Amino acid sequence: MSQAQSISNSCNQHAQEINRVINSINNCERIIAVDGKDYIETAGNKMPKDIIELLSKKAKLHACQAFLMENIKAKDTLIKNKRLEQFSFDMEKPEMERIEMPNLLSFVTEEWGVEQLTISELNEYYEAESVAAHIGQFIHNNGKLDLLRKELSTIPSIDWMIIEKDKRTPVRIIVHHSPADLLKLHDELSKMHREAEQRVNYYKAKIKNLVTLENARISEENSKLQSAYNEKALIARNNYTEKYNHYLDQLKKAEFDFETERNKQIKEISALRIEVDPRYQEVIDMFLIDSKE
Repeated sequence: MSQAQSISNSCNQHAQEINRVINSINNCERIIAVDGKDYIETAGNKMPKDIIELLSKKAKLHACQAFLMENIKAKDTLIKNKRLEQFSFDMEKPEMERIEMPNLLSFVTEEWGVEQLTISELNEYYEAESVAAHIGQFIHNNGKLDLLRKELSTIPSIDWMIIEKDKRTPVRIIVHHSPADLLKLHDELSKMHREAEQRVNYYKAKIKNLVTLENARISEENSKLQSAYNEKALIARNNYTEKYNHYLDQLKKAEFDFETERNKQIKEISALRIEVDPRYQEVIDMFLIDSKE
């Protein structure tokens, strides 16, 4: 190809020489007389006798040059296109298998525990809770019984009221409770309160135990579901890793093979020689002989 480029340049140079000869042709010679002497202003150049041969040679030189440049351009285009050729890989890229997340059970609350009691148990629980609340409200600090007991020691035997102006009227006070009576009532109610509270605490503990046992069962069940999911996810990841590594190996091999084949073809294209058309052989041989000399 470098030889073709050289010959193309030679064709162009020789054609330019012929052009210069053609451009110098004129119809007359111009002479100017100065002080009795003749000076040639424009030299006369008659039509060369071999003008037809010159024009034919010029045409052949340009045609040969065009032929060589076209082939050089075609070869450059082949090499450029081959270098720009894009790598393609038709193997489908693997995807990670989608594993459904386990539907874990929700933990229960005390509300669920209450729902596990029988109707009879539930009624007893509500009754005991109500008894404990209201008796406790009656006997505890600042409750009605507590206030009555505190008041007994402060009640006078007589009091006075002003009914008429500047005149006090006695008020006889009759105490109808005794400290012993109120204490006895307090003891009886305290016993009832304790018994009611014991039943309330019994049911609260039962509800709490039911919730604890159920949540332990749910936790164990969720653990099994999570373990099964983890195992499937691990298998999926391992399978994906294996397939992806195989995909990468094939991709690298395909890229290597592509580059190897492309470089091979570029070398083959680079080694291509121009098949000279017989009509240009005479011109090319002329420059080949000149270069050998």
